[in-house]
Amino acid sequence: MTTEGHVLLVEDDKFLRRACEASLRQRGFTVVTATDGEAGLRLARSEPRPEVILLDLLMPKLPGIEVLRALKADPATADVPVMILSNSSRDEDKRQAMQLGAVGYYVKANLSLKELAAQVSQLVKGHAGSR
Repeated sequence: MTTEGHVLLVEDDKFLRRACEASLRQRGFTVVTATDGEAGLRLARSEPRPEVILLDLLMPKLPGIEVLRALKADPATADVPVMILSNSSRDEDKRQAMQLGAVGYYVKANLSLKELAAQVSQLVKGHAGSR
């Protein structure tokens, strides 16, 4: 089986993390997970670099918005597409994430794992083509 791409999933909710990870692996992605913002940032900067990052906003140690800000400020990770997964449906949170460089924003309550995997696949293809 060929790998579809390398995905970093930064999510502290165990159930959602496992569900997303299983869904993405089933579709051929290599998935690395982190349960807090600091670990997520460290993994995003390590080899192999992720081709897509799925990032929760409300997390221990370092909030997702700060992780996003750091990723986009670092030349080594600035071009990696970041998709936000959040419990917040506030327009203000979505607007801030998009202004900081997120490529998409999913509210967890409305999340379709099939749709998420399709979106990740598109982002991986786009990221691979931009290198």
